[in-house]
Amino acid sequence: MTDQKVTRSTEPIGGRDVRRPRTLAQYVGVTMRGFCMGCADVVPGVSGGTMAFILGIYEELIDSIRSLARPPFLRAISKFRIGEALGIVNWKFMVALGSGVLLAILSLAKAIEWALANHAAYVWSFFFGLVLASVITVAKRILKWSPLLVSALLLGMVGAYVLVGLVPLQTPNDWWFLFLSGALAICAMILPGISGAFILLLLGKYHYVLAAVNDRNPVPIFWVGLGCAVGIVSFAQVLGWLFRRYHDVTVAALTGLMLGSLRKVWPWKVDLAWVLDRHGERVPTVQENVLPALTLNGTVNLQVLFAIGLAVAGFVTVLLLDRWAAEVEPELRPGT
Repeated sequence: MTDQKVTRSTEPIGGRDVRRPRTLAQYVGVTMRGFCMGCADVVPGVSGGTMAFILGIYEELIDSIRSLARPPFLRAISKFRIGEALGIVNWKFMVALGSGVLLAILSLAKAIEWALANHAAYVWSFFFGLVLASVITVAKRILKWSPLLVSALLLGMVGAYVLVGLVPLQTPNDWWFLFLSGALAICAMILPGISGAFILLLLGKYHYVLAAVNDRNPVPIFWVGLGCAVGIVSFAQVLGWLFRRYHDVTVAALTGLMLGSLRKVWPWKVDLAWVLDRHGERVPTVQENVLPALTLNGTVNLQVLFAIGLAVAGFVTVLLLDRWAAEVEPELRPGT
């Protein structure tokens, strides 16, 4: 697919008519995709947008979100014409997808928090393989690479590499900053390669928000959620415009973002600096990636082998998910 402006502005960017009905089994598949996105979003370094891209729903997701800010929908909502409003947006898709995301966050937040605290290398290994395979599967969607597309990829890669190396800040827990954090995090969350959870970590709010979810504390969740709602609808307008007019350049840049984000998900790190959180636990602020020791006291390091195995498992999982998504709903794949 060559990069060119799309003249049919009414055509959904995902190549699918969002009004076309799905079967119940297909909506269950959308919920499963949402669950995969939610699993990725909980980890600070992996993007739910990456999973959406892998599973073939990214562009439909962006187009569906954009519809929430369009004049027909806003007019219907302002007049409390709920039925008319639902007829304008792709609400069944968003409800099914959002249910999967929410289910993953609520059910896995504690488990992932524990795993990151006790077996971080294993968690990062699996997601390293996942993101690496994602780069390959997404890059294949560009049929013909050009110097412009390679430049966009390199720019995205360098930008993500620098971003994920920044030092987390100490920030307030006031409502306005929670709102701002949610808005910025959700923008990153729908960008493949940039993790919304990592943006929260960078802003000093990841552990605070995760604790609020685990403790069912509604106030921080409300302000972060409100920021997410405003941020995602606003940012989707920009992404949708880019996909319509500069599809291949946008895909190339997003592929670069995923490639650069591998710096963050490298499994083996050494803490160079850290701070103590409100519970007195050490939170790393500066880390350096290192190579693992393949042998330990003259014998094979089984922990490293297991971590490598998890990376391979993550890599294979993405390839299988990509094939599954193409078989279940092939019309969602760009270029079909």
